[in-house]
Amino acid sequence: MEKENRNALFETTPVPKAFLALTVPVVLSKIVSLIYNMADTFFIARTGSADLVAGVSICAPVFLLMISLGDLFGLGGSSVMSRLFGQQKDEEGKRVSGFTFYGAIVTGIIVAAVMLLFQTPILHLLGAQGAVFEYASQYYFWIALGAPFIIVSLIPTNQLRTEGLANAAMIGSMIGSVVNIILDPVFIFGFGMGASGAAIATVLGNVATDIALAACIHKKSRKLTIDPRMAKVDLATVAAVLAIGLPSSLNNLMNSLGTALLNRNLTPYGADKVAAMGIASKVNMLVAMIMIAFAFGAQALIGYNYSSGNKERLREVLKFDLLVQMVIALVGGGILMASAPWMLRLFMDDSVVVEAGTHMLRRLLLGLPFIGIFLICSTVSVYEYGKIPAYFDSVFEPSGNCLCRRVVFIICHVGVCGRDCGPACR
Repeated sequence: MEKENRNALFETTPVPKAFLALTVPVVLSKIVSLIYNMADTFFIARTGSADLVAGVSICAPVFLLMISLGDLFGLGGSSVMSRLFGQQKDEEGKRVSGFTFYGAIVTGIIVAAVMLLFQTPILHLLGAQGAVFEYASQYYFWIALGAPFIIVSLIPTNQLRTEGLANAAMIGSMIGSVVNIILDPVFIFGFGMGASGAAIATVLGNVATDIALAACIHKKSRKLTIDPRMAKVDLATVAAVLAIGLPSSLNNLMNSLGTALLNRNLTPYGADKVAAMGIASKVNMLVAMIMIAFAFGAQALIGYNYSSGNKERLREVLKFDLLVQMVIALVGGGILMASAPWMLRLFMDDSVVVEAGTHMLRRLLLGLPFIGIFLICSTVSVYEYGKIPAYFDSVFEPSGNCLCRRVVFIICHVGVCGRDCGPACR
């Protein structure tokens, strides 16, 4: 009966109701994640040190790189699993869940080893120098050490939605977020650990998420597994997971590369400009991440109906998805644009940071409607095994931090336009 109810959600429940049933828990978990993410930035900014904020911002590409690797297995695996479940191939789908879970663990260990081995050259490459380098180094070390936990945390959240267990995924994510929010002020101010404290709180939050979600899969799921004996799949399945996951992974990889390029080119203008962009980017994500949550929360519904050949229902889902994206982009973006100075001042009461950050934030917000369109394109194109459209989407990354936008920013600064119009590009 439980299985029939879950299938009905994908097959017969009215599209708005099914869409919201699958996406709202994802959105709620993202909101909690945003709160802890904003709290992380808030507590760091409240130290009043632009160098500290800049040091943590410099490390943002590293965190995004880990997310991109998590997406490789999380989104790639969940897409393959949705298709298999839609074809009633539950046993094959279970093996894919085991493979992606342990594949992410192995990848995380390798990433941690490489990042720790090349810590200094990587930080220099990201643009860290002087006092900023010291803070960046403190934050980087603990984030690199926690790479396996950060990467793995993205796997069960995606997997659980393929079985209709979006609420369970939400609760698991919220547990980690709450742990992070509680530990942030304790480590940053209570223990006086500054950047190191913020990183440790983030890693421990991800550890809590991993434990909660793994327990949920073990106790509640009928189609998923964390049993290492079920992690063996054939090469064709591995290729399918990677082919679908790679475009989504490239989204965050391009974001990581774009952010690194931007930070390097902002560094000569001072730590306050790097700090302003770091804060503005976080505020922009208040809307962008909610849009992303709705888009990827609907991915299981899109994948199921795509695989079952129900084109009419698939069309209804995509239309409703687009409507939701546009409403959030226009309403949310308008509110943030109007309140931009106040939002920046809430984090750091520094006139230079507030002025620069306000200009940066308002220009970031202009891209929100286009982000919504690209998000829908991305979630659909992955079901064609990640061919050209999905790879193309990844270059124009749907989080508002695309590589192309970063390159335009840099072109403005080097004067290709005939003058230094860098401030306008911000």
